[in-house]
Amino acid sequence: AGYKKPAILGATDGVGTKLRLAIDARKFDGVGQDLVAMCVNDLICNFAEPLFFLDYYATAKLEISDAKEVVKSIAEGCKLARCALIGGETAEMPSMYEKGDFDLAGFAVGIAEEDEIDRSKFVREGDVLIALPSSGLHSNGFSLARKVVAELGLKFDDKVDGRALIDVLLEPTRIYVGDFLNLKDKIHALAHITGGGIVENLPRVFPEGLGAKIEHAAIRTPEIFKIIAQKVEPAEMMRTFNMGVGMIVVAPKENAEFVLANTYGYVIGEVVKGGGVQLV
Repeated sequence: AGYKKPAILGATDGVGTKLRLAIDARKFDGVGQDLVAMCVNDLICNFAEPLFFLDYYATAKLEISDAKEVVKSIAEGCKLARCALIGGETAEMPSMYEKGDFDLAGFAVGIAEEDEIDRSKFVREGDVLIALPSSGLHSNGFSLARKVVAELGLKFDDKVDGRALIDVLLEPTRIYVGDFLNLKDKIHALAHITGGGIVENLPRVFPEGLGAKIEHAAIRTPEIFKIIAQKVEPAEMMRTFNMGVGMIVVAPKENAEFVLANTYGYVIGEVVKGGGVQLV
């Protein structure tokens, strides 16, 4: 109901090696939200409203208390994504996993207007690029982050901006569905900043002949990224991490003030002739 040419879209993902950190720390209260977020945040980039989600939980031996915490977190993520958790699958495979280990995967299904799926055709030169802050590392770059934390000799209870390091690292991925639903009639495109960072994810929304000019100094980068940067080259940081930007909104100039007033976003650049991403 309410759609002229409805199209069904799907997205699937996992949590990656962030899960290794959660298992080592015995802290599972956010990984389910990470799982949901990585799927639904992709769906909304094609202007699809999430409908439902299913998860797959594979382990050596099911630990009921751990599984309950994970599924509770998945349910909380679905509430934030305004979609239904309609089912899932649990598998015990002791020959595949070490004792205490498990893995998560999931997929989300959404609905969109067929003519609104390809956002690149709406993007124009002069459009404003507005960063929606991430909640932290989200679910990308954890193999590198874990390596750096080990090399620096940091401990889980070391303080970063007044919080325990492990809490900062495992902060759940922010879900942007609410922002999308509030903004969809006012914006041209969305770019989910995941593995590959801004430099690889943002160009996907541009048509041929257009690119982005971004003020590097305008990006508000949390302390955790500055700690990791002690051991990682700047270009590698930009290619691996979101650097504090979880989603980029591409909005026409006349709607930029509306977006800024109705989100926690801030301007980082504009759409220009050319291609790729220029950091200035």
